[in-house]
Amino acid sequence: MSALISIRGLRKAYGESVAVNGIDLEVEGGEVMALLGPSGCGKTTTLQLLAGFLRPDAGEIRVGERVLSSPRSVVPPERRQMSLIFQSYAVWPHKTVRQNVAFGLQVRRTPRAELARQVEAVLKTVRLERLADRYPAELSGGQQQRVALARAIVVQPQILLLDEPLSNLDANLREEMRFEIRRLHDQTGITMVYVTHDQAEAMVTADRIAVMNQGRIEQVATPYEVYERPTTQFVAAFIGRTNTLEGTLLAPGEVATAGGRLRAVDETGCPPGTPVAVCIRPHHVQVAEAGLAPPNGNHFRGRVLRSAYLGEARDYQVELEAGGRVRATAPPTSDLPVGSEVTVQLPVERCRVVTR
Repeated sequence: MSALISIRGLRKAYGESVAVNGIDLEVEGGEVMALLGPSGCGKTTTLQLLAGFLRPDAGEIRVGERVLSSPRSVVPPERRQMSLIFQSYAVWPHKTVRQNVAFGLQVRRTPRAELARQVEAVLKTVRLERLADRYPAELSGGQQQRVALARAIVVQPQILLLDEPLSNLDANLREEMRFEIRRLHDQTGITMVYVTHDQAEAMVTADRIAVMNQGRIEQVATPYEVYERPTTQFVAAFIGRTNTLEGTLLAPGEVATAGGRLRAVDETGCPPGTPVAVCIRPHHVQVAEAGLAPPNGNHFRGRVLRSAYLGEARDYQVELEAGGRVRATAPPTSDLPVGSEVTVQLPVERCRVVTR
């Protein structure tokens, strides 16, 4: 399938501050692409460039064969066949659910019978048909967000842009709406670009995730790949919890760290001497009483600095004898007291070399 959205060399600066720094990204038709990163990383600016609210300083945005944005010209938002959902629901309080959803079709002068048919169909899609005659004040936050979604898709846009759409909801509603947005996509097949700083949100809703940092894209991959196969130290640390041991690449798959030499999966292609890091998730770290772990590589002596019982697991922080610290997640039945000597095992197949 060819790319529906193609971004090449996109750059946007505000004076000396560069918000988007030469990014390249392709979004396939029917795909959900999440732009994920911390505040100030450039993800919302990228979305505003996509929507046509900003003119890029360099690069271009294409949808199919059509150039929508370049430094020379910008197609206005209303001519892009895109709908945008913001953090706020922006539903009209004086209109019912049905009237809110129908508004875009009324602007397009859709015939009355066709308008009614399309509105009823989309209300069923977002499961609001029984609330069609209620006003926003009579709805929960999640229901109001569904109204915003229905209003956005009833006009049948080619692309749906979502800018932190769940940030105003409480934790339970956010979790519910993640699955609702994914269900809505699977039912409609609409192409979506979804901006969020919440990694769980991105993991649930997206087919692929573009992890952004300081105006650049660090990695584009599936949720599984960005978690299990990060390519940079930033991605490994931003997506979930991880242990990071910085060092120098001695040979492919062998790194000298403060804690000693480590063997790891290495897909970087970097030459020896390159500054790198070895990352491993806490739940892959094995901790046992001193001398009990099998001596089959990447094992170190250490001392328990902290132990926390979390109900479903026990969390340890261990200081390695040769230097450095690691966190380990163990079964709740594990009981290694603070100060005890332990052996730490970092399974080679679970350690990854990443660039710094």
